[in-house]
Amino acid sequence: MGSVNLNMGIFKLLAVMCILTGCATTNQQLVTHGADPYIEGTTTIERLREIPDLDNQPKITIAVYSFTDQTGQRKPSSNFSQLSTAVTQGPDVWVISALKAVSDGDWFKVVERKGLNNLVKERQLIRSTRELYDGETDTGNVLKPLVFAGLLIEGGIVGYDSNVNSGGVGARYFGIGVNEQYRTDQVTVSLRLVAVQTGEILLSVSATKTIASYSQGGDVFRFLDLGTKALELESGMATNEPVNYAIRTTIEHAVLQMIYEGVNKKLWKMQGVNKIHLEKEKE
Repeated sequence: MGSVNLNMGIFKLLAVMCILTGCATTNQQLVTHGADPYIEGTTTIERLREIPDLDNQPKITIAVYSFTDQTGQRKPSSNFSQLSTAVTQGPDVWVISALKAVSDGDWFKVVERKGLNNLVKERQLIRSTRELYDGETDTGNVLKPLVFAGLLIEGGIVGYDSNVNSGGVGARYFGIGVNEQYRTDQVTVSLRLVAVQTGEILLSVSATKTIASYSQGGDVFRFLDLGTKALELESGMATNEPVNYAIRTTIEHAVLQMIYEGVNKKLWKMQGVNKIHLEKEKE
């Protein structure tokens, strides 16, 4: 009889843990992705693609030289120091991707500058090979000159603040406990638009994105069979918003803001738009 009661007690406790785990799985959907920075409706990349074409203007030639991690932050850890960086070391990839996405590639002509040395070496190899086999006087095989940019994009990831907000709640009753914890980080991106001919900084924009982390768990500790046996169960889950996702959407928002401010300052013209009202950023 004691064995039956013991099995029934274990079964009930397992049922409770399954319910706790089920609740955790349901709440996981709430924090899988935080809201895009200050953009509602479609995603930021879709907003870039939906921008109207330039108004009777050729494509704007632009170059991205240096867009790096300027924070020097390491991955946060409460137990030990980590050597891994907190953010990606190649954010310029997302800048180029965002520029190419504007109006499905009809706004900007992005020229290669990150791997300029490799490009120059390859052109020298082509030139020397053609001179060797085709002769120096063959003008039909002369390489076209590299396209120069009228505008430069510079800047980087200038801030990564970990554990900006944190907290939690928990409860325990008759050896059954549940708890929830959350934490938010913030990443900030700064972007500058520079005129090549004069060196003037035409635009300077920044964007901030919150990165959400969330955990939920439960545990059971009971003495069974007149206190001679103990049962302890634990269950939990954690959801961390990808840092790369946050950085990418922040950079895309900064590019979007740069385009809007450029329209207002008459740096370029957008079809059917004379002025754009820039809403205040959400907290």
